[in-house]
Amino acid sequence: MSSPAILTPTESQRTPPSLVALLPGVALLFGIGIAGKLLQSALTLLHTRYPHVFIPRIEYVLLAILIGLAIGNTFGVSERFRPGVATYELWLKLGIVLVGARFLLQDVLHIGGLSLLLVAVELALSLSVMTLLGRIFKLPPKLTSLLAIGSSICGVTAIMAAQGAIEPEEEDTSTAIAAILTLGAIALVTFPAIGHLLHMSQQGYGVWAGLAVDNTAESLVTGALYGQDAGRWAILVKTARSSFIGFVVLGYAIYWSSRGLAPGVQHKGIFLWQKFPKFILGFMAISVLATAGFFTTGQITSLSNLANWAFLPAFAGVGLRTNLRDLTGQGWRPLIVGILGEVFIALVTLALVYWSYSHGVAR
Repeated sequence: MSSPAILTPTESQRTPPSLVALLPGVALLFGIGIAGKLLQSALTLLHTRYPHVFIPRIEYVLLAILIGLAIGNTFGVSERFRPGVATYELWLKLGIVLVGARFLLQDVLHIGGLSLLLVAVELALSLSVMTLLGRIFKLPPKLTSLLAIGSSICGVTAIMAAQGAIEPEEEDTSTAIAAILTLGAIALVTFPAIGHLLHMSQQGYGVWAGLAVDNTAESLVTGALYGQDAGRWAILVKTARSSFIGFVVLGYAIYWSSRGLAPGVQHKGIFLWQKFPKFILGFMAISVLATAGFFTTGQITSLSNLANWAFLPAFAGVGLRTNLRDLTGQGWRPLIVGILGEVFIALVTLALVYWSYSHGVAR
């Protein structure tokens, strides 16, 4: 059987497709998301009717990912569906912006100082540890850079932002993306279990998920699987972490261009603005409006419901875009480097968050 055709982020950089061309893929995303919701409801009903039979309780977000993963790695995503499936990131950013209505500005400011400090620690750890491990395992230098960038900021988005700046081999990009997505899938299972084992608070767990899970979608899902409040805090911390993408990519662009292996950066200010994730501004704008009382309680509820609908296709896209076959393109060393680095970062950030909340540094 031929290798399944999986959507890759590079395809989203082509000429924007027409609205009609987007419809099949968007319908597939929503179809998978709704299927996840229906399957969760069915499992809940079965558990109610047969309480003595072991029936796992799985959240719809994880079910949507699993369905997408199964489809993407068996049947693949055909050319007809790819343009629409590529919109998963747009839905994700729209959901994050709308969630801003549930954050009053004082909430953002309250967690801001602590989260920025923890984000700074996470950035330093990710960049240094991944670079060190990449050299120890003798990975291609630019693949090492991509793993470091992806693990420190926001996963696939950061890798794609760096691709045009440092010009890695296409195989390096595919391998780094596959490794980051696989590690995110592992986090969906391990993080909630660890959180429950340690009896972490919703806020503490959400901060940890926002810090330690790389890809934005997986970070949000990992938080939401623990609880609604945990999902909100994961979004806030992850958004703060994503805001550093321009500075990190700029640093690597300057480094590789100084070695004559990447294009030079002519205007650093323009470069930073181009790489800065604009949805963060939307998130802050909605939060400011909510703080000022611009929205009624009913409108905030409606915005929250719209955010949930926006996340539905985004979570489905997480599974569809994950190509497990890409992991073996350059052997198992990139995945080993990723696992070792992520485990170390997750443990250190967990210790910092746990200490902060247990000693009253954060409330």
